[in-house]
Amino acid sequence: MKITKLSTHKDQSLTENLLDEPIVSSNSHKFPENPKRELDRRKFMQTSLLALASSPAMVMADESIKNDFPAWSTTPGKGLNEYGQPSKFEATTKRGIAKAYGDLAPGTGSARTPIEKLEGIITPSGLHFDRSHNGTPDIDPTKHQLSIHGLVDRPLNFSIENLLRYPMISRTYFVECAGNSAVNIIAPKPVQATAGTLHGLISCSDWTGIPLSVLLREAGVNPSGKWVLAEGADAPGMSRSFPIEKAMDNALIALYQNGEKIRPEQGYPMRLLLPGWEGNMNVKWLRSLKITAEPTHTKDETSKYTDPLPNGKARQFTFELGVKSIITKPSGLMKLPSKGFYEISGIAWSGAGKVARVEISTNGGKDWFDAMIDGPNHAFSLVRFRAPWNWNGEPAFLQSRAIDERGNIQPTRAAYKANNAVDGRYHNNTIVTWAVLADGSVQNAYL
Repeated sequence: MKITKLSTHKDQSLTENLLDEPIVSSNSHKFPENPKRELDRRKFMQTSLLALASSPAMVMADESIKNDFPAWSTTPGKGLNEYGQPSKFEATTKRGIAKAYGDLAPGTGSARTPIEKLEGIITPSGLHFDRSHNGTPDIDPTKHQLSIHGLVDRPLNFSIENLLRYPMISRTYFVECAGNSAVNIIAPKPVQATAGTLHGLISCSDWTGIPLSVLLREAGVNPSGKWVLAEGADAPGMSRSFPIEKAMDNALIALYQNGEKIRPEQGYPMRLLLPGWEGNMNVKWLRSLKITAEPTHTKDETSKYTDPLPNGKARQFTFELGVKSIITKPSGLMKLPSKGFYEISGIAWSGAGKVARVEISTNGGKDWFDAMIDGPNHAFSLVRFRAPWNWNGEPAFLQSRAIDERGNIQPTRAAYKANNAVDGRYHNNTIVTWAVLADGSVQNAYL
């Protein structure tokens, strides 16, 4: 993936587009003791409230009663809309655009999710990242079909109308581009940009559709059928091979996203979802599933999406995404207005299943403490983690480190560099460091 218009300086084109437990502070590493290594929710909230009460950010309300109401409290509001839109005051919450080849190929590049401006784990459909190889096709759903063929007993064609008659399931899954966070590996010096600009090729939605296994059983897979070739209906015919075991496990033909029909940028009228596997394999605008005896070795899985190694060879078919986490608040280009209480918050995920634990460091990895996982924790989904932090005004290095249910631990940047070639850029799940300077500004950093 070629990323342009990123530099070691702020780039406007991308960054615009309470109990007795001590409070975690930037100069203290006496963290709450817990034999289960997880932060109790009640104690977490009490500790946070205690810290907030003593913070300069807490402003007491004026005891006097004011009668000067703002205009929006005294005049009728706007009428009803057929389709709701965000407030005009949230106009800066938008995706950052990176064009791989500039205006020569405007449909090739990416639109990155502004993860630093979101909360919870669900990405609004309009902010889901988009990695496009040749633009978004304008598909008429009444003319689109999905073909299942190859090594099957009964080749089948499904219209959208056909598929909508099948029983469906809903699952919360993340999708991450294999090239997410690449700039933090290939750039010799830390690029100063937002978390979304650097790591925003990750999103999470509530997907609804039909298990692929249902359709394959109806077609009848031949015993010699060991692989599936998925092909999209876009102009370049985006296609990837994957093992039949994944198809029969948790693969999904998704028709809905966050309760509504999938957006065009996300594969309307249908897309393939392979939970936990690299985003490029989750073929959008799906039109063909061919059962084969071996992988097809298409251009999208040979010329790209392979991992060059230090010995000159390349690793192919690295399907599963590694365990990963990113602190989104505070993060790049933000500024803490004063010392005092802040919440460290971020997202974590794993291609192996559930996230078991997320740890936080405020001193660049010298000491770690457990964050609280807030909200649902589903396999192959984002999780939200939180931790209270009382900044003393001195420089700090914020990091998060995720561990999944298989025991996989998020690696350091040095470990990634040692196991991949100099130009290796895919599957970067390394620990991200945000440096908080004495003036409160937050910068991307390498440790």
